[in-house]
Amino acid sequence: MVKAEKGMLARSLAGHDQNRLYIIIRAEEEYVWLADGRLRTLEKPKKKKRKHVQIHHQIPEPVNSILKSEKTLRDEEIKQAIQSESQRRQEDKDVKSRCN
Repeated sequence: MVKAEKGMLARSLAGHDQNRLYIIIRAEEEYVWLADGRLRTLEKPKKKKRKHVQIHHQIPEPVNSILKSEKTLRDEEIKQAIQSESQRRQEDKDVKSRCN
């Protein structure tokens, strides 16, 4: 079973939210609870089976520092981390397409 930890990035592979990027806020053996800070907040996370998400084994730095300091993670911080990660991935994709 793929290891999933609080704070890791996960992309939905199935459902109406396919390809959407989330932060894992809770993980159990079969399910993960996901938040994006907008539609899926910490108050109402998305419960999804692990087989329906692709777990990225990285925790965005702002989220990681909040979790390490044991402060409470907020929706705004989740939203910002996902936006910056999406932009970074888009930039990586642009660079790769230019190199080919």
